Amino acid sequence: MDPFLIVERHGAIVVAKLNRPEQRNAISGTAHSEEIRDFCGEMTRDTSVRAVVLTGEGKAFCAGGNVKDMGSRAGMFAGTPYSLRNAYRTGIQLIPTALYELEVPVVAAVNGPAIGAGLDLACMCDIRIASDKALFAESFVKLGIVPGDGGAWLLPRVIGMARASQMTLTGETIDAAKALEFGLVSEVMAPEKLMERAMELAGAIAANPGHATRMAKRLLREGQDMKLAPLLELSAAYQSLAHHTEDHKEAVHAFLEKRAPEFRDR
Repeated sequence: MDPFLIVERHGAIVVAKLNRPEQRNAISGTAHSEEIRDFCGEMTRDTSVRAVVLTGEGKAFCAGGNVKDMGSRAGMFAGTPYSLRNAYRTGIQLIPTALYELEVPVVAAVNGPAIGAGLDLACMCDIRIASDKALFAESFVKLGIVPGDGGAWLLPRVIGMARASQMTLTGETIDAAKALEFGLVSEVMAPEKLMERAMELAGAIAANPGHATRMAKRLLREGQDMKLAPLLELSAAYQSLAHHTEDHKEAVHAFLEKRAPEFRDR
C-alpha cells in the first residue's frame, strides 16, 4: 500500500502531504497515526531539517476520521468501549503528542476542508495558512461524539475559549475568511498561491539557525502552561546553550560584517 505521507526534501525544508485524496485524506487506523508519529521522530532527529510544511494531496487537507468506518464499526472504531478507548490511546492520540514534541517548526498549508480531527491536526502545527477554498469544522458533535484527539485542549489555545466553544458545541463549518477573523489561520490566499507562500514562510524559518528555532518553538509550547518564573528559568537555560553554538557565533559575525550568514547546524 502507498504511504499515507508523501515526503519531499527541499534543502532544509521538508514537505509532507497526506496521501489519501480519494478519502479526502481521512485518518483511518493505527498505521496512519504511527506513520505520522514516526515521521515526527525522524524530523526531530535530523538536525539539518529546519522547517516542515504539512498539506493534503488533492482537494482536501484532512477530513478527520473515516465516517464509513464509524458507521460499520470497522477499523479503529471496532470493538467494545474498552477496546475503543485503547484504540484511541494507541492510535490517533499518537499524533498530537508526536506533533507537540516535534521540535522542528511546522507550517500547515490548509488546501481544502479541515474537518474534525483534520482541524485538530492543523491546530497541532505552529503556523496555519489557508486557501480561500478551505473549510474548517470541529464537527464531532454532529456525529454524536466528542473530540478524541486533543481538540478540546488545542482549539481554545489557538482561537480562545469563546470561539472554540462555539465551534465545538455547534459543530458548524466556517470558511477561510471566518477562520482568518477567528485567528485560526494567519493568511488566506488563492489556491494556486498556497504552496508558494507556505514555502516562503518555511524558507524564512529555515534561514535561521535550527537550534534557535527549535528551542524558541519549545519555549512557546511550554509557555502555554507555565507561570512566568519557571519559563524565565527555562529560557535562561536554553539561552546559555544557544550562546555556545557555532551558528550563534556565525550569526553575530555576519551581522557585524554585514554579510549573509552560513549556518552549519553546529
